Amino acid sequence: MRGFLASSIGVATAAALALPLALSTPALAAPSMGAAAPVAPAGSTESLPLAPLGPAADRSPGVPGMSASPRLPETQGLPPREVKRFSLVGVVWDDASTELSGRVQVRTRAVATGTWSDWQDLETRNSEHAPDLGTAESGTGRVRGSTAPLWVGDSDGIEVRVQAEPGAPAARAAARLPSGMRIELVDPGASDPVTVIDAKNGASGTSDEPEGDDKGDVEALPGMSMETAESSSANVPLAPLGAMEITALNKADSTADAVLASDGTLSAAARPYIGPRPRIVTRLGWGADESLREPGFVYTSTVKAAFVHHSASGNNYTCKDAPKVLRSLYRYHVVSSGWRDIGYNFAVDKCGTVYEGRAGGVAKAVQGAHTMGFNTDSMGIAVIGTYSTTAPPAAAVKAVAQLTAWKLGLFNRDPRAKTTLKSGGGNKFAKGTNVKLNVISGHRDGFATECPGKLLYGQLPPTRTSSAKLQGRP
Repeated sequence: MRGFLASSIGVATAAALALPLALSTPALAAPSMGAAAPVAPAGSTESLPLAPLGPAADRSPGVPGMSASPRLPETQGLPPREVKRFSLVGVVWDDASTELSGRVQVRTRAVATGTWSDWQDLETRNSEHAPDLGTAESGTGRVRGSTAPLWVGDSDGIEVRVQAEPGAPAARAAARLPSGMRIELVDPGASDPVTVIDAKNGASGTSDEPEGDDKGDVEALPGMSMETAESSSANVPLAPLGAMEITALNKADSTADAVLASDGTLSAAARPYIGPRPRIVTRLGWGADESLREPGFVYTSTVKAAFVHHSASGNNYTCKDAPKVLRSLYRYHVVSSGWRDIGYNFAVDKCGTVYEGRAGGVAKAVQGAHTMGFNTDSMGIAVIGTYSTTAPPAAAVKAVAQLTAWKLGLFNRDPRAKTTLKSGGGNKFAKGTNVKLNVISGHRDGFATECPGKLLYGQLPPTRTSSAKLQGRP
């Protein structure tokens, strides 16, 4: 089914119509008129063009995988240099359809110590994390090829080496690199703590809204941008406008979410099989700069499957830094890669905290850009980190089970079952092919990729069982 664009006006109107059905949950209290205004973090992206590094004999020896032989394939990069502060890096190039067949390595200088890191590799096979071919999002002319991003922490120095591998695909000249390569240096900015006054946080506020109150117009809190109000209103009535988080609910109260997701047409058969809603940090909660994304939201008709990913951005982050990592990934997806918003529908950090991803409402069928060819009728969950040789933390795996039990339950999906999706085209299934997949699948099930990493992928069978159990399925 073709995704469709919806403005926040439509979202808020639908939320208002569902409001009387869901006011029994504590998360639905309206914010006080004196609620504090959110402050968006600044953040920045510095984009530097890569250049030929010169004759092979001039290149530094001893770099893993980069011989000083005079017959090396094409090599580009940047010599060591001081730059503006950043915390995440990635390499992009002009043509998203061109693969980077080679090796990308960076060294960075830590602000705190002034020391340079060892060479670190960036994952070059990243084209499968993208909008579906032929969609409006992929056809804007802004989408670029990109490596996976790498979180390096607070840094102010960079050195880059990109070397084409011998025996490059015959589709282009041998051992050549894509044109227009640039290193993207992303600063997540500082997120100032925001106090949103509402009854669920123990402050005074009205316990419910007048019946029949028509919220057709998006109304921002004092000082809140319209873009932020649009994003936040998509989660009403699960949480009030300006909420930093959507609170956890028990299994019984989670049926209120199903009313919103189904526009009031939830079938009785679906009710017993909705898992408890986990706590979800909203975009406002992790400090998303809503002015970066495209306005409005794109929805698909339903959610038939959940694709589990790893962000491949490394494990060198603390849980308190996860919002910074998420702001960096968001900025990299939008500013550097040219997507309309962050690609994933949800993210999970190593401590098991669940975060709202692409804007449009956590209970809605929001179309993402996470599994090329299968972004329609699906959702994408990224566990922040790299789990090829590192085992995913138990808290993160548990959170994936909890999230899928709730979200798939809203659409009456059994996490242990199979479903059929039509491929939009990719390197594993031709466009138009009907593919039978697990309702909870790994990214590699829909695309020839290593994602979500061998060790996270190995956790999917028990995750399906746990998710179904949380739904109360026999």
